[in-house]
Amino acid sequence: MSNRMPKAIWINLFIFISCSLSLSAQGIRNFEIPKTQSHGAVISHAAYTLEYNETHEQASWVAYILTKEKTTRVAERTNKFLSDPMVKTGSAENEDYSKSGYDRGHLAPAADMGWSAKTMAESFYFSNMSPQVPGFNRGIWKRTEELVRTWANAYDSLYIVTGPVLNGNLPAIGANKVSIPNYYYKVILDYKRPEVKAIGIIMRNAASSEPIQHFVVSVDSVEHLTGIDFFPLLNDVEESKLEKQTCIPCWQWESNSSNSNSVSPKKESGKSENRAGDTMQCTGTTKSGNRCKRMTKDADHRCYQHK
Repeated sequence: MSNRMPKAIWINLFIFISCSLSLSAQGIRNFEIPKTQSHGAVISHAAYTLEYNETHEQASWVAYILTKEKTTRVAERTNKFLSDPMVKTGSAENEDYSKSGYDRGHLAPAADMGWSAKTMAESFYFSNMSPQVPGFNRGIWKRTEELVRTWANAYDSLYIVTGPVLNGNLPAIGANKVSIPNYYYKVILDYKRPEVKAIGIIMRNAASSEPIQHFVVSVDSVEHLTGIDFFPLLNDVEESKLEKQTCIPCWQWESNSSNSNSVSPKKESGKSENRAGDTMQCTGTTKSGNRCKRMTKDADHRCYQHK
């Protein structure tokens, strides 16, 4: 009788080992590709991977690893916006945004891609852009990006998925009909054991002076709103546990940036893990595809109709 292990077992063992090791940029492409219902073209660049949504002329999601080392910028910001040569159907163009009143808002921030000239240049592809209100792009969204870089420094490395919420009948700009999202999200996974943790953020495409913690939700809530499965290959038990978390005290809330609008950990430490009692907009989705307008104080951030 042969002592050789069956091929199927080797494959399962390889997947298990992959789940247990720290992810690399290549690991995103082979392991943690989010699942969407749109099944768009998945494109891998040097530092990030995205799924291009042709209907909305932008990415449904952009995924990448940000390590402590990669938060040190060595390449100058190019500000040279380019069509993505890997989008075979053609991505948006400068003319779509010209005189529209909207910023060419980065999904994966240029500041996260400054660790090489190539990655910086690729961060300016239009596949990585979305129409953002200037006060949002240059305000609360930028402060959130700065905070995430602080987390990468504090926790060594993060797996990040970010993108627009492309639900409902959205208005559009330009000849290519680039959809204008009402909301944007971030899902962040600190996968370094033993303290693995995850957090979700949903923000309206509008200027805001609220602290970033006001927009924290569970990963489950982001999945419900977007229809995206962010961690499809994680162990089901671990995935369920991570995606239900809304542990604000688990994360550092003081950004390294002087422009931070967040609250220090000391001010947050007295609050409950799920922020029960805080009022925020329901994260549920209406039949028309828009976010529910009801306000709720429930810890899961969902009104009675969307539980």
